[in-house]
Amino acid sequence: MAQPDNKKFFENLTGAGKAIAVLTSGGDAQGMNAAVRAVVRMGIYVGAKVYFIHEGYQGMVDGGDNIKEATWESVSSMLQVGGTVIGSARCKEFRTHEGRLKAAHNLVQRGITNLCVIGGDGSLTGANLFREEWSGLLNELVQQGLIDEDAVQRYSALHIVGMVGSIDNDFCGTDMTIGTDSALHRIIEVVDAIMTTAQSHQRTFVLEVMGRHCGYLALVSALACGADWVLIPEMPPEDGWEEKMCEKLSANRAGMKRLNIIIVAEGAIDRNNKPITTDRVKDLVVRCLGFDTRVTILGHVQRGGTPSAFDRILASRMGVEAVLALLETTANTPACVVSLCGNQAVRLPLMECVQMTQEVQKAMDEKRFEEAVRLRGRSFENNLRTYKLLAHRKPESELPQSNFNVAVLNVGAPAAGMNAAVRSAVRVGISEGHKMFAINDGFEGFYKGQIKEIKWGDVGGWTGQGGSLLGTKRTLPAKHVDKIAEQIRKYNINALLVIGGFEAYLGIMELLAARGTYEDLCLPMVMVPATVSNNVPGSDLSIGADTALNAITDTCDRIKQSASGTKRRVFIIETMGGYCGYLASVGGLAAGADAAYIFEEPFDIRDLQSNVEHLTEKMKTSIQRGLVLRNENSNENYTTDFIYQLYSEEGRGVFDCRKNVLGHMQQGGAPSPFDRNFGTKISAKAMQWISKKLKECYRQGRVFANTEDSACLLGMRRRALVFQPVVQLKQETDFVHRIPKEQWWLKLRPLMKILAKYKTSYDVSDSGQLEHVVCNRTKESDATAAI
Repeated sequence: MAQPDNKKFFENLTGAGKAIAVLTSGGDAQGMNAAVRAVVRMGIYVGAKVYFIHEGYQGMVDGGDNIKEATWESVSSMLQVGGTVIGSARCKEFRTHEGRLKAAHNLVQRGITNLCVIGGDGSLTGANLFREEWSGLLNELVQQGLIDEDAVQRYSALHIVGMVGSIDNDFCGTDMTIGTDSALHRIIEVVDAIMTTAQSHQRTFVLEVMGRHCGYLALVSALACGADWVLIPEMPPEDGWEEKMCEKLSANRAGMKRLNIIIVAEGAIDRNNKPITTDRVKDLVVRCLGFDTRVTILGHVQRGGTPSAFDRILASRMGVEAVLALLETTANTPACVVSLCGNQAVRLPLMECVQMTQEVQKAMDEKRFEEAVRLRGRSFENNLRTYKLLAHRKPESELPQSNFNVAVLNVGAPAAGMNAAVRSAVRVGISEGHKMFAINDGFEGFYKGQIKEIKWGDVGGWTGQGGSLLGTKRTLPAKHVDKIAEQIRKYNINALLVIGGFEAYLGIMELLAARGTYEDLCLPMVMVPATVSNNVPGSDLSIGADTALNAITDTCDRIKQSASGTKRRVFIIETMGGYCGYLASVGGLAAGADAAYIFEEPFDIRDLQSNVEHLTEKMKTSIQRGLVLRNENSNENYTTDFIYQLYSEEGRGVFDCRKNVLGHMQQGGAPSPFDRNFGTKISAKAMQWISKKLKECYRQGRVFANTEDSACLLGMRRRALVFQPVVQLKQETDFVHRIPKEQWWLKLRPLMKILAKYKTSYDVSDSGQLEHVVCNRTKESDATAAI
């Protein structure tokens, strides 16, 4: 959207004269504070008065000091804090008419007619009832002499926007609720730790995770750690599951696996709606198999800790979107929920989402379990289907016999999640009847013949491993195409899956260009993007980027904390990414940075001076610590050292400076839950595409594929996972700087600036429009494979 349109937009949607209140209700969830911070700062930015309502609906009913006006500074240093600093409480009084009458009086006294509610379906249902009763409540207050007729006219309508804060991810209409990703982080940290001790003693561990009515956490954590068995309420196991589970555990042990992991949702049930408890599972394993078995109940550990980078970004985006939604509402606009679909913010009617959520529980109560899974949405269905595909191996006699050989290789720099992608590809390929081959050390290993068959059991335990177990190099194939063609002939390779970054993209294009000379290269090829830099054209996200963002965010939190109790200090931090500013920009949003310098947004000495002055002013009045991120190749002259020295000199007497180059720690470590599942599911989809292409291209006893659409990149585009011919992506690519010409995350940069108190224009062309949840669910794509 052009800048003049933005300015016009903000004139039309000014918040002047409006009062917005924000509250958190029900169970707490990591990321709620990031949402509160975004609502407060965006509200103040557009000229509205913003109020905290402490202790949820209880504070609204009690009034007094529970309802306080918020300032810009009152939300400083809360981005990284778990839980909710404004408190949350379940309120019986608000469920009564008298309680809601008190709440209405307290709001009218302060002129509040806009509510931003962060909570679960119960909290949001209560808010909608309050909105529907609003005019009647005001009339009652007039009759009681508590307000006058003028107040009824002035505050005639109550506007509600909801954000779903729930670690269970149990709300229909949104792919991810605030807190879910952080809860998965807690679970996976525990599972990874337990696996080391279980392996030492050849033990079986039964883990209980939260989810009384929703099995999302259990299912996704099972997918992320490669658990042997998972039990969830939406899809109870078939009768006789006890024997099948014991057979599976026994077979895994016979296959030289030294441990077993069983994950149980706290609301897990059997087909007769009877609870399946961890103790019941433990007793079963001990009685039938005699395995040394232990139980671990994670409990409220899952609710605690700092929010993940994903939750901070999600909550910040949703908070800003909620304020925009409140500014656009009219008396006839239904209460809405700000939601996430794929990689895009959407607005959905609140009660449609609530009704859909209640339908899931009704289906479960009535034992319509397939329907319950379908109602959970495409994301949940995909998770369940993928878990079954990867965890349960079919007998050889049941596998289709394709007689095709498929090779998989990693290319470029290592990225966390690559191993999960390889594991998924190998197991899906075997399930489709293919013979799978692993190529070590990328294209270099390819032309040297470092190729071997890889079996189902060979990739066991790969999901949680960082780096690349296959080995990966940046070597491109062009100089060795003849040898690669020779290896393809030697091993009779019929299709290629390339997992990697920009080098993988270039490599596939070089192989494609050589098809005219070497007929052996006329085979289906697909690339799955995996790079911490997130600089591959054709995809909004790459495997490994989320893990790198979490490394940056965690490090920034620690660095900022190191200055607590000291004088005012600014930290200059350099991130990776080549010429792509994704890590610096989105990491800056997640860490609460004051500025982020990137190549895509050119800056000069005047911009640097303006940033220093802005930070100096903030330091004098409020904040004690500043954070500035710089992408490693943002400018060849304004280096990290230069910026450090400039800030040190210009801030003399107000703040001092420190610098830190994060380096390769951004590439290392265990993959995040997001990257494990993104890698697993995008790779499974790529293999299914290969199977389809092999059938299409099989003619006269051989595979021959030379069309543009036989060499594709699989990437996430907004709401969809899309296969795009690499030839068509050429025009979208800046080959000199190894970045896409257009990048979606640049639209998030003004958001970072607004939350850092800069005056800027904000592109709202992608701002969510009110949709319908049923329509949304049927159109929903496999983009949710990312989650």
